[in-house]
Amino acid sequence: MEDQNAQLEKVSTRSAGIRYGLMMAVLSIAFFMIMNVADLDMQGPVGYLSWVITAAMLFLAHKYYKDEGDGFMTIGQGVGIGFWAGMVSSVISSIFTYVYVKFIDDGFLQAIKDKQIESMQERGMSDEQIDQAMQFAGAFSTPEAILGFGIVFGIIGGVIIGLLVALFTKKSNPDLVV
Repeated sequence: MEDQNAQLEKVSTRSAGIRYGLMMAVLSIAFFMIMNVADLDMQGPVGYLSWVITAAMLFLAHKYYKDEGDGFMTIGQGVGIGFWAGMVSSVISSIFTYVYVKFIDDGFLQAIKDKQIESMQERGMSDEQIDQAMQFAGAFSTPEAILGFGIVFGIIGGVIIGLLVALFTKKSNPDLVV
């Protein structure tokens, strides 16, 4: 009976991932709003800060999992935590972004398009090339596309970053023979 209660008290990869995914969602939304209010380019170098935040949060999630569990974590468990955290965070933050872009700031997408056009002009692209590129990008520049891509790439990013972080945070159980 005590072993069964001990098993119930252990943290799972899902619970650790959801816990830190919620925190990541809040940080992601705050980061988005700060970048937007400060009019910083989310695609520029400052935008990579979100990946650093994700890696730091997954590091903390892995630490939490080991501290609250049996002290050990495999790479697979670390990837599982990354999956759950990425899924929770990307669903929440993508829904927020969708609502923001669709209903609050209808000029948001146009501002991004204007920055892209300016960047292409600086690179010396012709008007015809820019029009062609913007036509292609137009299909991916809707609030619905942002929602879908945000969720898909958030999960993929969570898994990849979860794997990379797990390579450093794994702690094998010496009692288990592999």
